Amino acid sequence: MLINADFHVHSCFSMASSKDMLIKNMAPKSKLKGLQLLGTGDAFHPGWLDIIEETTTETGEGIYSYDDMDFVLTTEVEGKNRIHHLIMIPSLEIAREISDKLVSKNKTTDGRPRAPYSGAEIRDLVKEYDCLIGPAHAFTPWTGMYKSFNSVYDCYGAKPDFVELGLSADTFMADTVAELKDFTFLTNSDAHSPWPHRLGREFNQMELEDLSYSSIKKSIKQHKVKGNYGMIPNLGKYHMTACTKCYKLVDPAIAKENKMKCSCGGTIKKGVDFRISEIADYDKPKHPDFRPPYVHLMPLAELISSVYDKGVTTKTVQGKWQALIDNFGTEIEVLINTPIEEIKKVDSAIAPGIEAFRNKTLDIIPGGGGQYGKISFNGKLEEREEESLTTLDSFCK
Repeated sequence: MLINADFHVHSCFSMASSKDMLIKNMAPKSKLKGLQLLGTGDAFHPGWLDIIEETTTETGEGIYSYDDMDFVLTTEVEGKNRIHHLIMIPSLEIAREISDKLVSKNKTTDGRPRAPYSGAEIRDLVKEYDCLIGPAHAFTPWTGMYKSFNSVYDCYGAKPDFVELGLSADTFMADTVAELKDFTFLTNSDAHSPWPHRLGREFNQMELEDLSYSSIKKSIKQHKVKGNYGMIPNLGKYHMTACTKCYKLVDPAIAKENKMKCSCGGTIKKGVDFRISEIADYDKPKHPDFRPPYVHLMPLAELISSVYDKGVTTKTVQGKWQALIDNFGTEIEVLINTPIEEIKKVDSAIAPGIEAFRNKTLDIIPGGGGQYGKISFNGKLEEREEESLTTLDSFCK
């Protein structure tokens, strides 16, 4: 069986997460997106575990269901050097037992616990319980594994089970790093809200023998992820080297000369694009035979927002998003499979936008420094791109 799965999300208990990140809201929104399996997120938080247990029914080994949506227990843990690790857990009982063992001052106050452990120590702890573990958003400059280590093995002391790429990287970038040729890549949303432009914005298409934790584990370990679906990397908010205050894109060499300080007084953060270039072994990606296709997506609501020049969460954008879902079933179906002529019958304005997205003719200003990239159509960003370069030139002087 083929399923679409998003393993990395957060609950209402995580810092900066929506209070609406509850099972009862996540389930229907995930189905509208086109997902069949969702990570619970925050599965070491005692209060969240109580809600999962009270809300869901265990329908298979390690699978917890609500309203025809299936969940598997997952969490993100922040270890030493502020490195984030994504963990998949076989059962509620095991999640509670590990949570009890985990030394963390914020374990009951934040869905993402901070623990004074190295990657190797966290790996050793969760491996005692048959968990899966890998670096979350591995290249991200604030909390990604590669911001502190040049090798995944230096972080974990042994091979982790997978590598999560993050919103600012894709397979084509990651497969320039030789040591990653043996790893399954995961693409997940890291969603903090159930809005349609957040939940499932990245997902994995996987081949499973059945819907169970054991089958998920086997799929990841035996490279049976059949497709990675993710954002265009330069739309990610850490893709390029940029100032975290004014968001100017800055040449990495100039940033180093200025000791990572911007002329505005802000701090410059090294981008994922440049960090990968530092550790890359190849100029062009070398994909292993098992590597599945990487399909670039972007949230449908953001496409609609760009076309209509309205905010993503406005009634206009959400209404037009809902009309497309009502006609074609799921967001994934609209973005990938629905014929453009059929989309035109529902929304003639958005159809060219989806066509431009599919044809890779979008105009994009890359993201960086914590600000997402921006899109437009038919060259509308040309003037803004020139302004951005002018700003950068003046900074360099």
